[in-house]
Amino acid sequence: MTLHLTEIGLRLLTATVLASLVGLDRERQRSSAGLRTHALVGMSSCLFMIVSAFGFADVLGTPSVGLDPSRIAAQVVTGVGFLGAGTIIAHGSLIRGLTTAASVWTVAAIGLAVGGGMYRAAIIATVLALMMLLVMRPIERRLQRRWHGKTITAVFDPKLATPEKILGTLREMNLHIGALSLERMPGGTRDRLEISLGENGETVMQNALQAVARLEGIHSTTTD
Repeated sequence: MTLHLTEIGLRLLTATVLASLVGLDRERQRSSAGLRTHALVGMSSCLFMIVSAFGFADVLGTPSVGLDPSRIAAQVVTGVGFLGAGTIIAHGSLIRGLTTAASVWTVAAIGLAVGGGMYRAAIIATVLALMMLLVMRPIERRLQRRWHGKTITAVFDPKLATPEKILGTLREMNLHIGALSLERMPGGTRDRLEISLGENGETVMQNALQAVARLEGIHSTTTD
């Protein structure tokens, strides 16, 4: 069985569009893997699937020749794993990029689904991925604040301040540090670090805010 050129083009275009929709959110978050990376991963995964499933039709009729059409597509999983690992950045105890790595993995799966002709599954997966990235972000923050107590948010210049320096200042005050969240702000020149400090009194929180605010490179500090 072979695919018509029109069908090949449609599958590649569909995979590119769906992957780009996921990549738009990562681009907006200034992630290391943005719109172009996601689009390329989705399109190339789709092409691998097409080649794997339909690219060897001319040799399948040859006696004593057997092919496993899933082998090439299976290697996409390994390759994307290495690519996703490159988006993860560790700042001491703080790790950034896990969501981006997961989204790259997701668009690879979407591309494979489109390459196999499973358009509906790919579209549903894209919608679910966008819901997780867009809708669940504020929900996740609310749950963290409810479960981990009060939160300090520090906006800083990554060229002058680091998450380790901010966390070190809080640890010197013997504060228990819970959940952490680090993200690049629009514009790409500032980062925002959210730190859950558990249930502490108002005086303790104000002292923590003042200590962080005195650090070089800190633009603003807030608590809730």
